[in-house]
Amino acid sequence: MARNPLRFLFSAWPWRAFAYVVTGVPIGLVWLAFTLALLGLGLLLTPVVAGVVLLACVPLLAVALAAVERRRLRWLDPRPAPSPHGAVPRPGLRPWIRYRLRETASWRELGYGLLHGALSVFDGAVVSNLIAVAAVQIAAPALVGGGDRIQYGSLVTVDTPGEAWALVPVGVVVAVAGLYALTLLAGARAALARALLVRSGEAELGERLVAVTASRARMAGAFEAERRRIERDLHDGAQQRLTGLIMLLGLARLDGDRELIGKAQDEARAALAELRDLVRGIHPSILTDRGLDAAVRALAERSPVPVEVDVDLPVRPPEQLESAAYFVVAEALTNAARHGDARHARVSARMLDRLLVVEIHDDGSGGADPGQGTGLQGLADRVAVHDGTLRLSSPPGGPTIVRVEMPCG
Repeated sequence: MARNPLRFLFSAWPWRAFAYVVTGVPIGLVWLAFTLALLGLGLLLTPVVAGVVLLACVPLLAVALAAVERRRLRWLDPRPAPSPHGAVPRPGLRPWIRYRLRETASWRELGYGLLHGALSVFDGAVVSNLIAVAAVQIAAPALVGGGDRIQYGSLVTVDTPGEAWALVPVGVVVAVAGLYALTLLAGARAALARALLVRSGEAELGERLVAVTASRARMAGAFEAERRRIERDLHDGAQQRLTGLIMLLGLARLDGDRELIGKAQDEARAALAELRDLVRGIHPSILTDRGLDAAVRALAERSPVPVEVDVDLPVRPPEQLESAAYFVVAEALTNAARHGDARHARVSARMLDRLLVVEIHDDGSGGADPGQGTGLQGLADRVAVHDGTLRLSSPPGGPTIVRVEMPCG
């Protein structure tokens, strides 16, 4: 804001402030009237379902008002005004409503809406009185004459042209003072809106820290479980086969039995196959050698569900992103066949606005829940490590859609 008073008066700031206050008055009054009417009607109809629905709409109206107010903040404050709301984990209107009603930010925005509506009455009175007083003083020469006069209470009367022209400078002073007053009022209202409607940097950092800490704890547990699985698979599978192979080779060496040598070769081949399967579960060699497209097509060929693959990547993503995307596809196809009874699935991968976007769609029975041990929570944590997001849409009856977005800068 300009420091020099004259520069300030001839800058855009007083008019921005005037526009901010003036437009806020009808917005606040209309929202308050509509909200109170909806609240009263909802309370009146509470015994029936319609009343509960109307009452649930009240905080949602505050969410809409807050979105408008965050945009209006740009008139006075060029700083970013991020929404305090979190991302809805599932698409659709009902999940969005349910999630928003559970958020603290929605109820804080409702409090702001009620306060803003009440303050709009005061703002409207201030603006109308300032405009009226300044306009009357400045227009006094045109209002006085021909028997017309301006009366100030019962003691002061202006009824001559000379007295009327003397009021013009007073009107100018009132107008200038009014611009300063409206600027201060607009600044106070903007500060209130930022305090109640905008996500603070500290809060965002704290939420990200909590999310990263929880994700790291889950990943540590997942890594420990994976280590135990590999250890168990080696002990029960390849290790037992290699032990038997050593014994067979010892007997063949003593007896010179060709049949035992043939069995030893078979055991060696079986142990090698088990080791390859185990390594493929950790990181498939085809992913390293030929990239995500070939690895996903190999998954599709092994899947019991027919899978349509559409991968269009102009360049190979970083290795860690390819690995995360590969295991998301593998887990989603496994769930489609094992839990969803799907008859067809489709996998697509694209690069959109520096994002690696992978989507898996199946026509199964749906109802997938990350909390029911389907491995989706672990995949979400794996994606979150790369600042990505995993979204799941799986209504009962299907279809199931898993969408992953990871920045690929």
